[in-house]
Order: sequence, then structure tokens, then C-alpha cells
Amino acid sequence: QVQLVESGGGLVQAGDSLQLSCVASGRSFSDYQVGWFRQAPGKEHEFVAVINRGGRLYADSVKGRFTISRDNAKNTAHLRIDSVQPEDTAVYFCAARLSQDPLGAHEPDNYDYWGQGTQVTVSS
Repeated sequence: QVQLVESGGGLVQAGDSLQLSCVASGRSFSDYQVGWFRQAPGKEHEFVAVINRGGRLYADSVKGRFTISRDNAKNTAHLRIDSVQPEDTAVYFCAARLSQDPLGAHEPDNYDYWGQGTQVTVSS
């Protein structure tokens, strides 16, 4: 079992940079593949990025502006967003799954644990 807590969201202006954090507690964090998703009002969860032992994957819509990273010694994952845009407004969630297989990493249903989310609101 692992518990996830996100932080770092808030109200930002378009063009700013923002770093979200996800702190894990419980079982060894390094065993987990960690993904970030976002959910805009009235929409489904949207895959953003994932990091596992094999590397990193990003949604096409965020490539070049989003960077996912992790520090297993600190049981923490991060999502850096550069040049935020109004369309980035959403609740951002981190999620963890024991499988290291990147196949299916973009599907929310394949994750075992979720944080409560952190709101990011971008003003234009």
C-alpha cells in the first residue's frame, strides 16, 4: 500500500513555470511506476506523463513543456510545467502502479493508487 499527496498547485499567470510534487508514504516508492494525470472541469482524466525504470513518456500535448522526475530517496515525484497556458488549468493527480510495463501507462484504470489532486489555475 502507498499513500500519495500532491502539492504545488495554485493560481499562476500564463507563461509562468510551476512545479508540482507528489510525496509517497508506505511501501518502497522505487517499486512503483508513477504517472501524472489531469482533469479539467467536465472532462475525463487525461494522461500527462509517466516515469518508470525504463524512462519517461509524455502525452503529445505536453511534450516540450512538461518534465517528470522522481527522487526515490525522498519518495517524491515532480512534474514541472514551463510556460503554463490557460488550457493547462485542471486538477493534477499523481498515481502509482506496481507494474513497470509502460504498456497501458496512459490509462487511469491501470493505476493502483491515487493522490487527492492539486488544482492548477492559469490566468491569461
